[in-house]
Amino acid sequence: MRIISLNAWGGAMFSELAPWLDDCDADVLCLQEVTHTPTARGWTRFDDAERSLPQRADLLGDVRSRLPRHHDLFTASDSGPVQDRERGSHRQDFGLATFVAETLPIVGMRSAFVHGDYAEHRDHWPADDRPRAALAVRVFDRRAQRFVTVVNLHGLRDARGKTDTPARRAQAERLAGLITGVRENGDLTVVCGDFNVLPDSETLQILAKLGLTDLVQDADTRTSRYPKPVRHASYLLVSEPTAVRRFEIAAAPEVSDHRALTLDL
Repeated sequence: MRIISLNAWGGAMFSELAPWLDDCDADVLCLQEVTHTPTARGWTRFDDAERSLPQRADLLGDVRSRLPRHHDLFTASDSGPVQDRERGSHRQDFGLATFVAETLPIVGMRSAFVHGDYAEHRDHWPADDRPRAALAVRVFDRRAQRFVTVVNLHGLRDARGKTDTPARRAQAERLAGLITGVRENGDLTVVCGDFNVLPDSETLQILAKLGLTDLVQDADTRTSRYPKPVRHASYLLVSEPTAVRRFEIAAAPEVSDHRALTLDL
């Protein structure tokens, strides 16, 4: 069973991302920074006080079309204005998506906000302190004859950096509650995503108390598209390290400003 986690960067590198999706062979694909704009297709532009980025209008639909034999689950954390190439304005939903191969029966799912609550940004997107959600899915792996719970997270962004804060501590505790509530005794549990924390964060310590082992530690999880010196962001934790056949933080191909995390069980 292959599980992949990637912050898709809103599809900003879709020319590179599309062929990667065709070949990634993921049984469960966890994506962060997924866009969905019901009234637009193709490209849009996202703006906040710090950045202006190209984004796919409907990355959710783009990925769905590339993975037609996967079930798609999407949860929106917030929405706000974007512009198409003709300067038309649209409302874009932003959040998490998990794609599950149709060969894996989905026997449970749950999403919950780990920071804030759903927000509609009417006139502009805030640069930080945006709400964040986690998305959990429980599947039955017929080949291994066992249940696997996979939790997809995009942690809050703070303009001051990735150090621990009371908000991040509260986020970790809410995440821990979600994990505890969705998994059953005996489940192999995987928690992955763009946590936006440092390797020594208390977030990882809180998750360790649930019996989860961090496979990333202090490795570089960024690509050349990310210019800042702090190279830590994405993590993947498992409840049973002995079940790991292979784990890779893929430096190539570059399909985002984050590296993909690939776990083979």
